[in-house]
Amino acid sequence: MAHFAKIGLNNTVIEVHTVNNNVLLDANGNESESNGIDFLTKLTGWAIWKQTSYNNKIRKNYAGIGYTYDETKDAFIPPKPYNSWTLNESTCNWEAPIAYPTDGKLYSWDESTKNWILIPATV
Repeated sequence: MAHFAKIGLNNTVIEVHTVNNNVLLDANGNESESNGIDFLTKLTGWAIWKQTSYNNKIRKNYAGIGYTYDETKDAFIPPKPYNSWTLNESTCNWEAPIAYPTDGKLYSWDESTKNWILIPATV
């Protein structure tokens, strides 16, 4: 199955639809994004679609509702989780100002201290 993001105002993803791979095939049996877009446009009347993929091989990240499509980067960018985080230009994912600890424990981000806070283990 192929996946397509419906793009709304401000290039925001408003829906993600699944399309059978056969719909994408051109006359030579090759998959074509434009065939999927044509199919969805005829089906829904909406004309702005971009293909996305679970394995992130198309447009950096799998599109989700609320993501933004960046035309310059040709990438889907998730919503910014915290004001202090910055966009990694190569992955198009947000990164904390301090790397996540690698000690195998669970942490959550505390925006007020701009640091990772250990999540207490439950017994």
